[in-house]
Amino acid sequence: MNKPAPALALSEGQRQTLQRLSRSTSAAHRLVVRSRALLLAGDGVANARIAAECGVAVSTVVGWRKRFAADGLREFGRVAKGRGRKPSIPASKVEEIVRLTQEGRPDGETHWSCRSMAKASDVSPATVQRIWSGRGLKPHLVKTSSCPTIPGSKKS
Repeated sequence: MNKPAPALALSEGQRQTLQRLSRSTSAAHRLVVRSRALLLAGDGVANARIAAECGVAVSTVVGWRKRFAADGLREFGRVAKGRGRKPSIPASKVEEIVRLTQEGRPDGETHWSCRSMAKASDVSPATVQRIWSGRGLKPHLVKTSSCPTIPGSKKS
């Protein structure tokens, strides 16, 4: 049988921060669960019991304990590299959409619409909208009129 892990050493400041996070209703859920687990580890509760109470795997609790022992609160909220949702559209496709938006326009049109760009790029209109919003692109506001002004006419 595995020997129980010793209680996690927590300073008073760390304990207060973790208690505040564990009661938070606005912090990310992963931070709330992790802070609860670390508080239990600081009280000397076994990893298996912490895992059961927090709804995570024992290996997750062990990893959190090791990371906290090494880094403290400094890296507490950072998501480990390679974790999280992966992009569903390649960066090259995003750059192609941005380039087309900024440098060209569809034949016979004054500007790109989400639907026309989606059709040209073989992605969904929602994807185009997310890319444009994320980059602050507004192709419908780009001046495209190349009509010269007629000398002597009034500008409206």
